[in-house]
Amino acid sequence: MTSSSPRRIADFRVLFSATVLSELGTNVSYVAIPLIAVSALDASAGQVGALASLSTLAFLLIGLPAGAWMDRMRQRSVLIAADFARAALFASVPVAWAFDVLSLGQLYVVVLLNGCATVFFDVGSQSILPKLVDRESLVRANAAVIGLQAVGNVAGRGAGGGLVQLLTAPVAIVCAAVSYLLSALRLMGIRSTPPPPSAARRRTRLRVEIAEGLRHVFGNVELRALVLAGVAINLGTQTINVLLPLVFVRELELPAGALGLFWAVGGLGIFLGSRCARPVAARLGHGRALAAFGVCLTPAGLLVPVIDHGVWLWVAGTAWLLVMVNTGTQNVLGVTLRQRLTPDSLLGRMNATFRVLLYGAHAVGAAVAGLVSEVTSLHTALWTGGCYLALGCVPILLSPIRRRRELPEQSYEPGAPQPASGTAAR
Repeated sequence: MTSSSPRRIADFRVLFSATVLSELGTNVSYVAIPLIAVSALDASAGQVGALASLSTLAFLLIGLPAGAWMDRMRQRSVLIAADFARAALFASVPVAWAFDVLSLGQLYVVVLLNGCATVFFDVGSQSILPKLVDRESLVRANAAVIGLQAVGNVAGRGAGGGLVQLLTAPVAIVCAAVSYLLSALRLMGIRSTPPPPSAARRRTRLRVEIAEGLRHVFGNVELRALVLAGVAINLGTQTINVLLPLVFVRELELPAGALGLFWAVGGLGIFLGSRCARPVAARLGHGRALAAFGVCLTPAGLLVPVIDHGVWLWVAGTAWLLVMVNTGTQNVLGVTLRQRLTPDSLLGRMNATFRVLLYGAHAVGAAVAGLVSEVTSLHTALWTGGCYLALGCVPILLSPIRRRRELPEQSYEPGAPQPASGTAAR
């Protein structure tokens, strides 16, 4: 694989197209599930927060062992099984609705088990990508996938709000289930999958492998800064996202389509950020671009809580767009950097460690949203999320990443000699 364009690689094209189908299902359900809870089951702010927390709790429960398992398993098979499982889980919601037995309890179970499947899908997709393309193509490959996910955010969340408004929430959930099913079928087209690990590797204790992944992430100053920045941003994003259905439907009395459009604006921001990442990094340097985007855009998170009728809705929407531009850039440049800093044998565990912490922040953010809004007020909780977002640039500014111009030439297997740390940032 010598081409600089990952789109010329057949297996990458398969993963690319399956990702958009999976993301479409994820984003349609992202809008439809809380709207079902709020509008049909009369869920309170605390119950909506619990629903959001359960959707990401699996990353805290099984994220670390999932990373070690992924380093031992055929990742293609895991991706396919995860999509089939998600399709079946979401298909159960409209069935229960049709028989008038749908409850919050069922939604809790569905989002929790869906989160378990998503753990394996997300860790697997980020771990298999560097094995399908050469390392020199990683920035372009990650930019393509993140951009595709952003399009899924725009189309999926916009479609989710529109489907709920026009055709009811069960129809939206059916569409999500079909998207996951089509993604699973598409992934069957990946051919050049890496061989399974050796028997000696499989006999290694799971806790030993998990510890190796943790040491790799927290022992590297740049990886540590990336994960801390991501935690702050995810705390803020999830705290706000959990409350938006309540803000739009109950407080502002706007239709479901308006909520879908607001979330779609965020998806557009992620897409714009992913498209800007490569050219800005080429001009400023990889790490300098990460720092510059963070400093310029994360403070916009403090304007999201001013959301209200009239001009303030536009102000909040613009601020949300800017915050998500930074997220798109971070996703491309940050993911590429951490992949280049990690040897192939640790990719699954590195990605799992990041996922546990980043999605753990989602779970905590959802709990914070429900708790703060119940104890104080909805807008106090929104301001809490905005403050988290504004702090998202600090870890990178305090790390060597801000001076890095180029990506590292190679990653090293555990125990192999490495260059002095002072040569990393250029």
